[in-house]
Amino acid sequence: MNDMDSTTTAHRPRSRWFTIVLVLVVVLIAFGAWRHFKTVPPPPPVATGVPVTTVKVASESVPIARTGVGTVLPVAGVTVHTRVDGQLDSVEFKEGQDVKAGQVLVRIDPRTYQAQLDQYVAQKAKDEATLANARADLTRYGELIKEDATTRQTLDTQQALVNQLQATVKSDDAQIHMAQVQLGYTTIAAPISGRIGARLVDPGNIVHAADTNGLLVINQIDPIAVQFTLPESSFQAVNKALNSTHDPLAVQAIDRATREVLAEGKLVLLNNQIDVNTGTISIKAHFPNNEHKLWPGQSVDARVVLGERSDALTVPSAVVQRNQEGFFAWVVGSDEKVKAQPVTVADTVGGKSVIESGLAAGDRVVVDGQYRLTPGSLVSEKAPNVPVATTAPAKP
Repeated sequence: MNDMDSTTTAHRPRSRWFTIVLVLVVVLIAFGAWRHFKTVPPPPPVATGVPVTTVKVASESVPIARTGVGTVLPVAGVTVHTRVDGQLDSVEFKEGQDVKAGQVLVRIDPRTYQAQLDQYVAQKAKDEATLANARADLTRYGELIKEDATTRQTLDTQQALVNQLQATVKSDDAQIHMAQVQLGYTTIAAPISGRIGARLVDPGNIVHAADTNGLLVINQIDPIAVQFTLPESSFQAVNKALNSTHDPLAVQAIDRATREVLAEGKLVLLNNQIDVNTGTISIKAHFPNNEHKLWPGQSVDARVVLGERSDALTVPSAVVQRNQEGFFAWVVGSDEKVKAQPVTVADTVGGKSVIESGLAAGDRVVVDGQYRLTPGSLVSEKAPNVPVATTAPAKP
């Protein structure tokens, strides 16, 4: 027993020291690993640019144009009034109807004017009968004067009576003509072709020639007119374009909200003076309007084409941005960084802006994604939006 206890007691210090050494080794290995990972720097972050879409500045031929704000007007507009007093018998049109010139619109009670005409006709018949009798007497007096059976004074008096009655008959003719005109006014026809607006008087009402409102309004809307203004500085360009061609200048009517070209027409008027109060000149154009896209009172942009500009620098209109200092575009450099380049816009044509200065042909500019950019921002080109093809599941 004593030998075994002494052997066990001798092994215990060895096991304790082995455990201590093993722990120290593990601690040293852990400490070394910690120092290694602490001193190794993390990998630098991958630089990612702001995703944008870019285009290159193009050089092409574009039309030279001037654009002004205009108002759509009827080519002709008439407020139809009655020219005689009377009761409105019938209305032979519908509100909003298209009518032709000469088409009957309104009828007024004609009986009073018909009776007046009949009265003048009867008076003429009476006066013609009296004239015929006077002429017969004049003929008899002419025969009697040859036989000295009457006096010259009697003959002259009879001749004067005949002349007087002839004048009376002519007056009757004039009265009859006037009555016929008045009777004709009881039937009111359309003076022009166009579209009728709201009915202003209902049948059964008494109407007067002195009424100010009228019976209805007709506006000619096909063709239709647009009157617009341009600044005084555009006068010379427009005048030069007019004098350089025998054909009227082309004008486009453009919707102010959607920028859709509503109609294309011709310039018909360059006003004969410049408005000194506003510094503008008034211009009018006529447009075919069979689809009625233009309506009287509508506000549109009118664009008159003056010629063509060769080798013009163009970009999509979305490229041009605006700040407090004016227009600018984000230009992408060779290092994929952007800068705000001030530009001057000469015109906008069909969704493209014509750049007068600030850019050069081939410059790469941002057309989409500008809202996240600041000067010096790194950019990356957006991947094109390619639709993902869907595959049908395989049949078992």
